[in-house]
Parts: sequence; structure tokens; C-alpha cells
Amino acid sequence: MKAYVDQDGCISCGLCIDVCPEVFSYNDDGVSEPIEGDIPKDCIERAEEARDGCPTEVISLEE
Repeated sequence: MKAYVDQDGCISCGLCIDVCPEVFSYNDDGVSEPIEGDIPKDCIERAEEARDGCPTEVISLEE
């Protein structure tokens, strides 16, 4: 499973980073970006929490 962030819609609230810092971090522009590659299996549940809690709904997770 991979994570994606629509960086144009990200408001840099940091919720995803607080919930799942193993998958999400700020890039040089100060908006969230996911790790490259697959989400570690032990982080999938928290990545889903981050997606579901995103106030702008810009996070997607895909197989």
C-alpha cells in the first residue's frame, strides 16, 4: 500500500505527521509528503487514521 498527498490542497496542519510520522513528513515547501515506496505493514492502521482525519481530505492510500 502506498500513500499519496495532494500537495496543492494540503494546509500544513500537521495532523498526519502527528498520527503517523513514519509515513508523513513536511517537505521543503512546508506541506506534507508521504514516504516513497510502500507503507510499512505495522503503520497501515495509523496511515488510515491520518487519511481519515485529514481536514482537507487530500490523503489517499492505494494498493
